[in-house]
Amino acid sequence: MHLNSTCQHKYRIKMHIKGIKKMTIYERIKELARVKKISIRELEKQLGFSNGTIRNWINSTNSQSLEKVANYFNVSTDYLLGRTEKKHYYDLTKKDEKDVGVQVERILNDMTGDVSFYGEPMTKEDKEKLRASLEVAVRVSMIEAKKKFTPKKYRGGNHDNTKDN
Repeated sequence: MHLNSTCQHKYRIKMHIKGIKKMTIYERIKELARVKKISIRELEKQLGFSNGTIRNWINSTNSQSLEKVANYFNVSTDYLLGRTEKKHYYDLTKKDEKDVGVQVERILNDMTGDVSFYGEPMTKEDKEKLRASLEVAVRVSMIEAKKKFTPKKYRGGNHDNTKDN
């Protein structure tokens, strides 16, 4: 059975989510390169590595080179090593996402009376837009709090070099 690249990618993701196959460092780097639309060879050139360096990481790697790759893709070394599925220490967890919903509900419930916009009662559509805006605001504030208050020892590798997205 031959699958096109999109189907193969979706299948790999499903398998990975189900925990059937854990990705190696090389597979993670290869996937990141595919998303960025560059070849492994081009990545090696841009990082100043000799031909085949990254392929040799199937079995082992050195931390300086791994950190260079993590910085290039703006992910943590822990993500590349498979220690976490979070690409950045500040990514929201499932619990954080649930907390976003709880906080938005609290904010909306605290609004008493009819909410109006420029003196006009808000339509159902306006209220949904308000909800969506509040969700974004709460997510952004949670991410900023994680960036600001997470101690460096818990940031999971190359924490000083992760850039804002």
